[in-house]
Amino acid sequence: MINRRFSTTVINSLLFGLLISVGLSLHAEPSAETQTPSIPPSLAPPSLAPKVAPVKFYVNDIKATMHEHVATLLDADGLFHVLDDKTGEDLALKFVKVHDPVRQIRGNIYFACTDFHVAGDPDKLYDIDFWLDGTTGKLVVYDTKVHKEPRRSLIYGWYKQPRYTFVKDEISYLY
Repeated sequence: MINRRFSTTVINSLLFGLLISVGLSLHAEPSAETQTPSIPPSLAPPSLAPKVAPVKFYVNDIKATMHEHVATLLDADGLFHVLDDKTGEDLALKFVKVHDPVRQIRGNIYFACTDFHVAGDPDKLYDIDFWLDGTTGKLVVYDTKVHKEPRRSLIYGWYKQPRYTFVKDEISYLY
């Protein structure tokens, strides 16, 4: 009787564990739009700064840092300039918003995606990605990339054409 009860308990525990692991593996992978991006392969966060005790940053911290970062880089006309790494063009853009969600990638590395529009043409939107490092106890933007560029369709008008997506947390260029 004791062996049978023990066997039933063990089998039930194994089945429960199996169900949990199958459930986790069946969990739908998020779309490319909501996946957590990785650190760009050619970049690493600044590591020369002295390290402090780990600080946990939250959504409001990341968004506030992004607003401060953009505000400090505005020119006299209120335009944010970013070098388009694909075309080499200096883009003069107006800030629109920080997308939700912002994310912690891993450790002290965070990510924010934003919208900017072309100066004088609010329908032409760029999606600009920013990577932030919190190693020093303060969030610092260390990389900026044009994620999506404005394209025009005869049927739909202006839309944002992605240049890359995130596959298993790594940047995958589309063209």
